[in-house]
Amino acid sequence: MCGIIGLSKLGTDAILDTYDGLLMLQHRGQDSAGLVSFDGKNFHERRGFGLVRDAFDQDDVLALRGNVAMGHCRYTTAGNAERIEEAQPFFVNAPFGIYLIHNGNLTNADDLRENIKKKYYRHLSTNSDTEVLLNVFADNIYSIMKKNSRDKDSREIIFEATEKLMKTITGAYSVITIIDQVGLFAFRDPYGIRPLLLGKKETTKGTEWMFASEDIAFKTLGFQVVRDVNPGEAILITDKNELISRQCAEGKLYPCIFEYVYLARPDSMLNKISVYKTRLRMGDYLAKQILAKKLDIDTVMPVPDSSRPLAIRISKEIGVKYREGLVKNRYVGRTFIMPGQEMRKKSIRQKLNTIELEFRNRNILLVDDSIVRGNTMKQIIDMCRKAGARKVYVAVGAPPVRYPDVYGVDIPTKAELIANNLTEEEICKAIGADALFYQTVPDLIAAAKAGNPEVDGFHTGVFDGNYPTPEVTPEFLEKWEFEGRGKKVLEDKIPLPRI
Repeated sequence: MCGIIGLSKLGTDAILDTYDGLLMLQHRGQDSAGLVSFDGKNFHERRGFGLVRDAFDQDDVLALRGNVAMGHCRYTTAGNAERIEEAQPFFVNAPFGIYLIHNGNLTNADDLRENIKKKYYRHLSTNSDTEVLLNVFADNIYSIMKKNSRDKDSREIIFEATEKLMKTITGAYSVITIIDQVGLFAFRDPYGIRPLLLGKKETTKGTEWMFASEDIAFKTLGFQVVRDVNPGEAILITDKNELISRQCAEGKLYPCIFEYVYLARPDSMLNKISVYKTRLRMGDYLAKQILAKKLDIDTVMPVPDSSRPLAIRISKEIGVKYREGLVKNRYVGRTFIMPGQEMRKKSIRQKLNTIELEFRNRNILLVDDSIVRGNTMKQIIDMCRKAGARKVYVAVGAPPVRYPDVYGVDIPTKAELIANNLTEEEICKAIGADALFYQTVPDLIAAAKAGNPEVDGFHTGVFDGNYPTPEVTPEFLEKWEFEGRGKKVLEDKIPLPRI
């Protein structure tokens, strides 16, 4: 779920815009941040832990000279969040000299890593799948150059190497690179699982170009959205700011539907679909379920922030007043993407506080975007009761999360998921609610697809086990669970919900 951004400017340094744009993508990753620029001769890089504003000081940013730059804010799903060596960007000095940033997760990273070590005798210094991706890309470039005696046009080599990469790598990946002697280069996996958009700005000197995970970064910097990078497409911005595009693999658009539920900001448009409008439509569908139960509800209340559009629409549709009763401390990070259950629990207590007057002797309908592990909602319901609520009903914008995510969202093992083998009635009891309403998978798909009927489908695997990429089979998930992320969970001794 990381945030990535890349800019190619004309006649001016790109790093300040890159830094400002990365701030707009902060919600996509809080573990670390990285910036790199290129001045036509040399690369300049900085990496640091934590939020973008904490990772760099003014001198760090101003030292990054050049008209091409890119940035990354990290949300760790592969590798170790506590090693700065695993923060992006990653670099190889040959061929050309390549810096690369990546959002997503490779599903065959372990096999590729072994192949790189044994076949190409390359040393990998981290457990990051981004380093694997970069080395596969570099090896492809080298093999094509060797086969063609280095006489082939460098731009043609890069596209051919990407075509080869897309036949080799599986999983989700949106990638931006800076390549010496070539330019700013970006590509997106053939299923378009993770987002990537192209923007431009017209200046007196010509057109400037930008790539980003969400279009909100464009708006801040005065760029206009051109379009989403297509699944399987690669785009090169040359050193003269000329755009060259090629379809490197047959593409089908299956974006991660969790982007619309929680991950993306509401003011973003992804794959021509408004995140905000999708969340309003999610509220419409939930309202029908709630009305059918004929509950005595005094107040509809969101769990801030991403569930606010759902709550507003539910309130309108069921004819019950909307109130804000939970106040968010905006200086605590997003608890969903915090590593470790104990840290999440502590952060939840620091993150939310109640306005007791809105709870006393009232039946509250709490609206949240999703329930993953169940810890957050259980504590919030307890807070509501202590504030004086008579009954607490819960409506959830997403269906029950029953399966791990393998494409870059931290839903690693079924054992961590409260809906793994509990019925909805049992979940309701486990979190302490008086009634529980979940979105259905068909309704969630309909809410998103209404924004763009041309979407081929959505990655809904965390809800129904239907993953868009063919390598993710039940056997793959079993191996992922017990040999990969599941093993790490047990080793870290993260407390798991009772099931």
